[in-house]
Amino acid sequence: MIKSVVFFKRKAGMSVEDFQRYWRTRHAEVVSKLPGATRYVQSHTRPSIYRTREPVYDGIAEIWSDDMAALREMTKHPHYQAVRADEANFIDGASMLGIVTREHVIKDGPPPAGAVKSVEFVSHRPDLSIEAFQRYWRDVHGPIAATIAPVKRYVQSHVLPEVYARRAPPCDGIAVTWFESTEAMRHSATTPEYARTRADEPSFIAPGEIPVILTTEHVIL
Repeated sequence: MIKSVVFFKRKAGMSVEDFQRYWRTRHAEVVSKLPGATRYVQSHTRPSIYRTREPVYDGIAEIWSDDMAALREMTKHPHYQAVRADEANFIDGASMLGIVTREHVIKDGPPPAGAVKSVEFVSHRPDLSIEAFQRYWRDVHGPIAATIAPVKRYVQSHVLPEVYARRAPPCDGIAVTWFESTEAMRHSATTPEYARTRADEPSFIAPGEIPVILTTEHVIL
């Protein structure tokens, strides 16, 4: 099973409310008819974020398929053009970026109802090979982050190695964590386990600020 992840900003002049409503209703109906999609999830940036800043992305879409062959067939299907055409109604096309990944569940557990879903866009340290980066992230860093008690679920999505043969992706993966509430998420940042997790990031992540959005997940398919 592989997962295509697309992240983007809303169309210029469109309110957050209208963007989220259109995406969750009209566009969801269009995507749900796409053959080959086994699961489809929208994650909308939480409205409270906009009170203090404009987020780096207004949300991400995740679509699962059986394998790369199934994904290619999906994008060749005539209905895929209807999906792309509808994107122009609510997405800033110039902002849209995407990666093709494989998931690694580091901490299993069902997302709580109304959970805060944190999505971090991770890029590898330049002196590490992709293989070394992915191995460290999954096998060393993953278990460290999993010790943060308020984290209810933790999934890493690594860009498929074969993608790099064609072009450099916009990031090397996403780290997704679920919390019961914003209060629980804030509490997690005060724990020694969180401090240890952040201290380990320079071991494999590129220097600089890690882009992150806080979202609410909507399972469409």
